[in-house]
Amino acid sequence: MKTIILGVGLVGKAIALDLAADKQFQVAAVDLRQEALEALSDRGLIFTERMDVSHPAELKKAIKKFDLVINAVPGHLGFKVLKTCLEAGKNVVDLTFGPEDPFELDGLARRKKVVAFVDCGVAPGLSNILAGQTQTRMDRRKSLTIYVGGLPAVRTWPLEYKTVFSPSDLIDEYLRPARQKIGGELVITPALADPELIEFENIGTLEAFATDGLRTMLKTLDFPTMQEKTLRYPGHREKIMMLKATGFFDDEPIRVNHGQIRPRDLTARILFDRLKLQPGERDVTVLRLVAEGEKNRRPLRIVYELIDHYDPETGIHSMARTTGYTATMIARAFAHGLIRKKGIIPPEYLGFDPVCFQFILKGLEARKIKVREKIF
Repeated sequence: MKTIILGVGLVGKAIALDLAADKQFQVAAVDLRQEALEALSDRGLIFTERMDVSHPAELKKAIKKFDLVINAVPGHLGFKVLKTCLEAGKNVVDLTFGPEDPFELDGLARRKKVVAFVDCGVAPGLSNILAGQTQTRMDRRKSLTIYVGGLPAVRTWPLEYKTVFSPSDLIDEYLRPARQKIGGELVITPALADPELIEFENIGTLEAFATDGLRTMLKTLDFPTMQEKTLRYPGHREKIMMLKATGFFDDEPIRVNHGQIRPRDLTARILFDRLKLQPGERDVTVLRLVAEGEKNRRPLRIVYELIDHYDPETGIHSMARTTGYTATMIARAFAHGLIRKKGIIPPEYLGFDPVCFQFILKGLEARKIKVREKIF
């Protein structure tokens, strides 16, 4: 299957290398940064090209000969790029996590007779797949709670955090109001609200707070209570709230000397090098999903947990692996003909299907990403 990857940062690079090693795929990649493309030289791709995918005409020309597009651009470009790919009649695996509702493009995808798998990362993504599976195993659903975070293995002052994503996307996560469901009602709280401390084996105590990670599950799942919380080392939340309260994330431009600049742009630029995971720097991904309900009129509690570490053999960071390989396994499920529907497909739909569910989890396990299940 001829596949083109749009954006080859740390996650896109992991996707490119994984698919290029699979004889079923012929892989190409484009990116605005030449250094990102050079990191893929002699790695089995059919070609790489420097280009700006924000220009629809150029993008449509670049993807014309491909069967599948993997959209891994920064979040602020994601929806626009996804729409352009669908207008071009291309199947898409998307992991851009922008604020827009992807179901707005369902009619377009159906008219073009293509499929777009959206939110194809670790969370949203793998968490949705697991949530979809829990729904099928309960007669009556009560609550769903998702805790997830990517962390540096070594806590480094001052923020004690590193990321494989762009700082701009991280700032969006800390600003976007968190949509939750409580007692069947949609509840919107500020990001970073409802803090709590959670214990994890061999990790210790982590801090959890509300973020807007439920996304499509608010429409597709019928748990009356649903929450998603991001995990960080204790104390990180307070530092972010200080930056937020003092205006470092503001969108309104301010005058500096003889020019103007948005504070959040300056903050993102300052944070870019300081928060970027460097080659060889170890990280860990932590995910816990807790679903409660009933089966045959008896209480049922299903817990899925993933604790994944940096892989020294490949040099690929854990957050890039868990995010990228979820996307590549969804691409493989599509290539194998396991999904034939058209339109917008969120990951929880794949969790509804036991064949897709097992296919994806077995593929992740083959890549040393192991999800543990406990039933109470």
